[in-house]
Amino acid sequence: MNELDLLDWKRRVFELYADVRATPDPEEAWQDWRTVRDNLFRTHPQSPLDVEAHEGFSGLDYFAYDAALRVLADVEPAEDEAREIAGSAGSSTLFRRFGRARFELDGSPQALELYWLEGYGGGLFLPFGDTTSGQETYGGGRYLLDTVKGSDLGGDGGQLVLDFNFAYNPSCSYDPRWACPLTPPANRLAIPVRAGEKVPTN
Repeated sequence: MNELDLLDWKRRVFELYADVRATPDPEEAWQDWRTVRDNLFRTHPQSPLDVEAHEGFSGLDYFAYDAALRVLADVEPAEDEAREIAGSAGSSTLFRRFGRARFELDGSPQALELYWLEGYGGGLFLPFGDTTSGQETYGGGRYLLDTVKGSDLGGDGGQLVLDFNFAYNPSCSYDPRWACPLTPPANRLAIPVRAGEKVPTN
């Protein structure tokens, strides 16, 4: 049953991110995260990869870990605004922009909008693009947080952990049968972020 396969996938991803948050050494957590993701992509029925791609799958491609690209972001409120975020294959998803994450990368101030999924149960969604998008990384942007699917790096009070080493591609980057929201213009950074997953090669 596809629904039970999907439930198992979600359960494993939630457990994976719980382990990430519980591991004191972020780079060690990142190495474990990579290992588990590779195994899920290679073996799980809900893998974003086409079934035929499983056999030759050699692992996802990442930039080297860079501790300078792990930051604590201050969250400031923003006026609530409904956003229909465009997705692959002509899809769109309704979110609510509720805040901004402010932080520094490479000595310069940056900001990313924070979105809340307006479906049952909701969830925080933080996609981003940068100047590597469409070249070294997926052109539609990458995801950093998507709590409805378990992608949660933690935080404390009014701050969020943004570790760009954990940036990953949306499912539609591997196979067009998936429909996923893509990064809106407001979350395109004017700097390169050479951390996290690179453009898919499998």
